[in-house]
Amino acid sequence: MRIHFIAIGGSAMHNLAMALHLKGYQVSGSDDEINEPSKSRLQQYGLLPEQMGWFPEKLDASVEAVILGMHARADNPELLKAQSLGLKIFSYPEYLYEQSKDKKRIVIGGSHGKTTITAMILHVLKALNKDFDFMVGSQLAGFDTMVRLSHAAPFMILEGDEYLSSPIDRRPKFHLYQADIALLSGIAWDHINVFPTFENYVEQFSIFVKGIPAGGSLIYCEQDEEVVKVARQAGEGVRLYPYHVPAYRISNGITYLLHDDGSETAIEVFGEHNLMNLEGARLVCRTLGIEDHDFFRAVASFKGAAKRLELVMRKGSAVVYKDFAHSPSKLKATTEAVRQQYPQSRLIACMELHTFSSLNEQFLQQYNGSMEKADEAIVYFNPHTIEHKKLKPISAEQVKTAFGSKNLKVVTDSAEMKKILLGKNYRDSVLLMMSSGNFDGLDFTGLATEINVQ
Repeated sequence: MRIHFIAIGGSAMHNLAMALHLKGYQVSGSDDEINEPSKSRLQQYGLLPEQMGWFPEKLDASVEAVILGMHARADNPELLKAQSLGLKIFSYPEYLYEQSKDKKRIVIGGSHGKTTITAMILHVLKALNKDFDFMVGSQLAGFDTMVRLSHAAPFMILEGDEYLSSPIDRRPKFHLYQADIALLSGIAWDHINVFPTFENYVEQFSIFVKGIPAGGSLIYCEQDEEVVKVARQAGEGVRLYPYHVPAYRISNGITYLLHDDGSETAIEVFGEHNLMNLEGARLVCRTLGIEDHDFFRAVASFKGAAKRLELVMRKGSAVVYKDFAHSPSKLKATTEAVRQQYPQSRLIACMELHTFSSLNEQFLQQYNGSMEKADEAIVYFNPHTIEHKKLKPISAEQVKTAFGSKNLKVVTDSAEMKKILLGKNYRDSVLLMMSSGNFDGLDFTGLATEINVQ
């Protein structure tokens, strides 16, 4: 089967391309720019386009499916050629459904935690030698690709993103997967450029839940009021499984899960947000026939998904973490988790306003109190990023007022940011760097190496 990718270099797209190649499909693709690590990984599998750009002549009647990435525009020359030829055009999520429509589909949705929950499930399934297909939004230790597609696996685990499917398909991705088993971790307004009101955003989760068929299951976080409201909208015959923070204790910086029989399990991850994620993952695995004792044995070695409270370095009495947190709810949960795990250490928390929503002056108000658990808080944003996104300018004073923290500093220059961080003494301290970007080129590992611990 011949498949062509328009915008093959995207994080999700190049992983799907590799997965289909490994399944035996003939894969081609185009893009106007491909960066690392996508470039090297495509090259490794012989899938890197010979030239950058769009080449309509690559498309003819022999192409059985065209997969359109979000990076492409609606007037893309290859897309127009595919439409003129009457070829089948799929968005990324549509084609994942096409590949899994004869399997049981488990979809992990929510404003936060979905990558970690999906990663926990995959870690356990792999440890227990189960056969499964998957799609996850982060590169995971022990997995060569972020997507696996096979002929034989009986089910597929899908991270269910609520963002748009493609430039010509405005439906949220997780609506297209048609979950048999769904998990909903939390609802906190995000993607303001697509969902301009909170009500419009919540509606997408209602549609997701109402799509679960009779006989299906919904696993949901009962500690989130909005999630509980949405869960009540599930159709007749859908089995409901609420979850919450499990019993635990912390000793010498290690978190232990406490079990009903008096035993306990030491785990690598920490923070109540992660513990709730773990509990949701346990219930998903139970629906797949995995006993709790096997789940706990396997999950004990889970170290976390990339950029999700990822340990960068320990240096004397200092610890440095990086995290993908950027929305208000993620920022608050991550900061609180580190504060709880290191109660005696000074916590220096830094975050970057990088997304469309976070740089919007109205949405900024959602960040109030999100970093209050930090001893020192720093918020960075680049005014040029705001110009690039064609947003109304915001000031450092606006940001400081929005966050509502007296101990907060606002920085707008990456070099100054690095200078401030390296000017501190990190003895008995935790440095937490949070962003969906990279603070405009800041090398986290290099920074951790240079910090002063006296």
